[in-house]
Amino acid sequence: MASAPDIITYVGVPLAVLGVAPIIYNTISTVATVMKVKRMLRRGRLAGITRGDVINHVIEVELPRYTIAPLHREDHYKEYWGLCDYPSKIPGGSWTIFNWKCHKVGLKTQRIDYTDQLRQPQAEIGFEELISFLLDLGAIPDATGFRMLRGSGLWVPIGTPLLLSPNGHEAVLTIAPLDDSDGNLSLAVKWSSSWGMRDQSSLPPYWVLIKGTIPPRPDINAEAGKNQRVPGARATTEKGEAQNSKPASLAEAGENPANTGETPVSKTAKYIPLIEEAPPAIRCQIGIKGLIAAIPDDFDPQLFDQLNIGHLEVDDMNANTTGIWFASAITAFGTSSQTILWNYKIPSEILAFAKKDSIPCGILVLLDVVEESATPEWATQYDDEAEAREAQMRKLQEQSRAMMKESQLPPDQKAAAFNERRLKAHDDWMESLKATRRRDAQRAETRMVEAIQSPKWDNKLVAQHNLAWLKKKDHVEESHDLKRVVEVLLWRMVNDPKLAADLATVLDSWKAFVDNGGIRRIDFQILKENQVAFANASLLVAIIEESVSAAHGSLAMDLQECIRVWKKVRLG
Repeated sequence: MASAPDIITYVGVPLAVLGVAPIIYNTISTVATVMKVKRMLRRGRLAGITRGDVINHVIEVELPRYTIAPLHREDHYKEYWGLCDYPSKIPGGSWTIFNWKCHKVGLKTQRIDYTDQLRQPQAEIGFEELISFLLDLGAIPDATGFRMLRGSGLWVPIGTPLLLSPNGHEAVLTIAPLDDSDGNLSLAVKWSSSWGMRDQSSLPPYWVLIKGTIPPRPDINAEAGKNQRVPGARATTEKGEAQNSKPASLAEAGENPANTGETPVSKTAKYIPLIEEAPPAIRCQIGIKGLIAAIPDDFDPQLFDQLNIGHLEVDDMNANTTGIWFASAITAFGTSSQTILWNYKIPSEILAFAKKDSIPCGILVLLDVVEESATPEWATQYDDEAEAREAQMRKLQEQSRAMMKESQLPPDQKAAAFNERRLKAHDDWMESLKATRRRDAQRAETRMVEAIQSPKWDNKLVAQHNLAWLKKKDHVEESHDLKRVVEVLLWRMVNDPKLAADLATVLDSWKAFVDNGGIRRIDFQILKENQVAFANASLLVAIIEESVSAAHGSLAMDLQECIRVWKKVRLG
């Protein structure tokens, strides 16, 4: 019969072992999980603190939270244009795929039971900086995604793409869960080395490249022909007289051409091909207030200093209308050429002015820009030939009656009547001249009033006719279209402060009389005195008008509005 100690031994020991088994399991499981977490942190090069409670199987992980920003594009170009060697595989750490400028802002403690519950704290970054960085790498904005974000905000479905890969097939930036966002917009990023990137020579966001024109070079062959000396030849003057030339004996004796002051021409000069020179170009950075910087375009921008743009800068203390017009025109120019310029917003009053029909067609006729036959009928038509024929007939009739009366007079009175008729003819002629001048002045006055009241043309149509007029007057090249002429004009505005000021003055006057109800006689005189500037200004207005149709609901406006609402986002 089993004794009590035996019963305790056979029954109590297994029960005690069963009671300790959960503790042993928790200890082993906790230690294994802690080791796995530490291995994950080492693989991602993350500096974290891990603690484990073996009794309750609770693991605490402290990970730093960062504020990040893109590296400098020029100073750290290798890291900027490359992916991180050790990206984190922990959920929430998708931002570690790139190299960033990081600043530690605190720690976040997590309590987990298993490794799949571990989350890396999302990094805080400026939405504008993030978008511009990814666009610079080659990402493509998704118009539908930004439209949804602008309309729905935080209620946008998770996974909605905002930026696509360079090939447009995969998502680069997507909406992420709001678990760790603290009320901010939560995003996730992805990039593959197989997509490829742009390089340092690519034009970054907020920058526009404008190309100028090559200055005309002198004709080398013509200059060489002028300088080439023909031995023994005699130069003749305009009167055909021979000038005194040097004796031919000097040439025969082997005179040194260097002593004659004339440039010898190489026989092989005509076989040397002329290298086609690229037009000078400027990279312009457009900020929220307008032009920020302008540098000559080159593969190594660090070799060049920034151009002087004081005449185009705009700030809170300096409402420079020249800079505002330039920023509006270059933004419209860049946007219409598929460059997403969403950093600068064209003022609403300029957009409203650009889409108004403001120049009457009669004014263009008076400026000799348009033929009157190409416009709708707006002026009173006069039949001067019929009036001249009637006046001539009346004059002939009066003259014939006077001559008949003279023939009936005695000889002593005939001479006096003849002199009187001649004086009257002279007085009538002088009076007709005065009447003609008064009539022409009255007609000019009427024509001016009718021109001001004539139908107003669209700014694009005005620009087309002004462009043809500029080409006719040799102010622009014949082969340039509206887009190219505006590009050259913007380039000239950067380099020529006087030209920029003249254009701004005309544009301010133009906008002023449009806001005041229409053009007046004094406004017409200003346009006539500055017709070249007015023609160039109409080209800028036409470019701005093209952007009006896409002002609402466009990708550029959606991007701009989203960046205005979401200053900071959480990226993970």
